[in-house]
Amino acid sequence: MNGSKTDKETIGSFFGAFDRSAQPLLLLDYDGTLADFRVDRFKARPWAGVPEQLNSIQSRTKTRLAVITGRPPEEIPKLLGLDRPVEVWGLHGARRLYQDGRSELEEVSPAARAILDEVRTCLRRDAFGGLYEDKPNAAVVHWRGIAPSTAKLIERRTREIFEPLACNDGLTLLEFEAGLELRSGRDKGGAVRAIVREAEPGTPVAYLGDDITDEAAFRAVNEAKGPHLSVLVKRRWRESAADVWLKPPGELKEFLRRWLTETSDYR
Repeated sequence: MNGSKTDKETIGSFFGAFDRSAQPLLLLDYDGTLADFRVDRFKARPWAGVPEQLNSIQSRTKTRLAVITGRPPEEIPKLLGLDRPVEVWGLHGARRLYQDGRSELEEVSPAARAILDEVRTCLRRDAFGGLYEDKPNAAVVHWRGIAPSTAKLIERRTREIFEPLACNDGLTLLEFEAGLELRSGRDKGGAVRAIVREAEPGTPVAYLGDDITDEAAFRAVNEAKGPHLSVLVKRRWRESAADVWLKPPGELKEFLRRWLTETSDYR
C-alpha cells in the first residue's frame, strides 16, 4: 500500500494525471470485488447499483472496460447483466472473450495436458471432502465454507498432489483464498500486461481486485508507464501490492461514481 499519501490523495493524483485524449482502462475482478462471495458461485450477484454504474460508464464514456476473473468467461455477462457486451479475460486470464462473442484459449502443451487429465481423473473420484472444479486449463479444489479443521486437511492433501506437479514445465500452482489450482496459461498479471500493450502509450489504467490471485494484476498495473492505480477491494485490510484499499460495496461504488464523473467528458 502507498505509505506516503492517503488513499484519497492517491486516487486524486491518478485522476489528475489523466490524458484526456486517451481511452482509459478500467479492469475489474468479479468475485469479492463486484459481488460478494457465495459458496454456490452462480448465486454471486453484483452489489446493488454496480451494474447500473457500469452501464453508465460504458454508455457515457469511452472507457475500455474489462473483467479479469478466475471463472470461465462466459459466466460473467450473464451475472452482470449489462446493456452492452463486456470484454472478459476468464480462467485468470487464460481465456479471452471478446465483445463480439469470439473466444480464445491459450493452448495447453501436450505434456501439461496429460498431467492435468490424470489429476482430474483422481479428483473426480476423491477431492478429499473439498469441492472439485474442472477447467479447460486447470484442476481446482476449493474449501470455502468448510469447517477449519476439515479445510486444513483438504488443503494439505491437495498440496501433496499439486506442489510436485507444479514443478513441470507449463504448469504452475495458483493459490487463492480457500483453494488451490494446478494450471497452465497466463495469470491475471499476464492479462493486464496484454491489455496495456494493446492500448496507446500513456493510457490511464486501473485494476480493482480482492484476492491473492489479484496481486499479480496489481504488480502488472504498477509497472504501467502511464497513470495507473491498483485497488484492493476488501472488507478487511491485508498486506498487498495495491496502491489503495477500498471497502465494498460503499467505497467501491463511490470510486465508480468518481470514474464516471472524471471520464464522462472524454467522448
